[in-house]
Amino acid sequence: MVPIAHASDGGGSIRIPSSSCGLVGLKPSQGRITMGPNRDESNLGVDLGVSRTVRDTAGLLDAVRGPGVGDTVIAAPPIRPYAQEVGADPGSLRIGVVTQHPLAQAENLTAAKNAGALLESLGHHVEDSFPSALIDPKFREFFAVMWGTNMAVNLARAAETLGRELTEDEVEPLNWALAASARQHSAVDYAQGLAMNGLFRRAVYQWWADGFDLLVTPTMAAPPPPIGTFAHDPANPIAPLMTAGKYVPFTPPFNTTGQPAISLPLHWTPDGLPIGVQFVAAYGREDLLLRVASQLEQAAPWASRRPPL
Repeated sequence: MVPIAHASDGGGSIRIPSSSCGLVGLKPSQGRITMGPNRDESNLGVDLGVSRTVRDTAGLLDAVRGPGVGDTVIAAPPIRPYAQEVGADPGSLRIGVVTQHPLAQAENLTAAKNAGALLESLGHHVEDSFPSALIDPKFREFFAVMWGTNMAVNLARAAETLGRELTEDEVEPLNWALAASARQHSAVDYAQGLAMNGLFRRAVYQWWADGFDLLVTPTMAAPPPPIGTFAHDPANPIAPLMTAGKYVPFTPPFNTTGQPAISLPLHWTPDGLPIGVQFVAAYGREDLLLRVASQLEQAAPWASRRPPL
């Protein structure tokens, strides 16, 4: 209906719908776009949008990037407009691909493998490799503490905007339950989560520091789920989140690290469902992501694909 739609991403909510709908979805670096005046740019969430083409996504990023008054996390400005990266030669890159994962279905792993093969045919060096910190079981624990706390803060801000307390029937049951759970955590719990965040970020960054340029993963662990998969369970309001966790092991880590990541519609199931592939660059390197994304878009065009109606 529109060429570009706004989206925000605190754990994958730009990349996940992009994967499910056959769209381009770029999560920018933390601090690339101001979250002011009411949100903190050092948190998990960032804003941008989804589109059908790399060009439109690059143009949107040019239009909205930059710091605001009082920002403390500020990504270094690009050396030229992002629109000029579309069609630019990325050179020969060293790229790691996730080809195995206990939660990922074969179709989604095939999407990542095929993307790796396409990149290799375009002159890049591709190998099976990824940051080992991504499979650290502690990650989900401290991410959950931070996610729930953020939900409680967001509900408090909504109440402040309304000038009254929210009632339970005004909030999705899952979000209400997350906020309630977060209120049981202490300030020390949250501080420990932040400390673990820093350790995790450094461990993941080391893989790039050791010489890799890009990481390729499935965006989601399974094809797009049927409507109703995440329906509310009155007996267990957290159930939809637990179900979602089985679909999205690949996106939340890069909200924690603050790295830019883009989902591209490079694969489809035999019955026509889109499967996105995620590409992750070092912090601040949206320029490299857009160059490679543009290269892949030219090699395997997708913009003309539409779901049957």
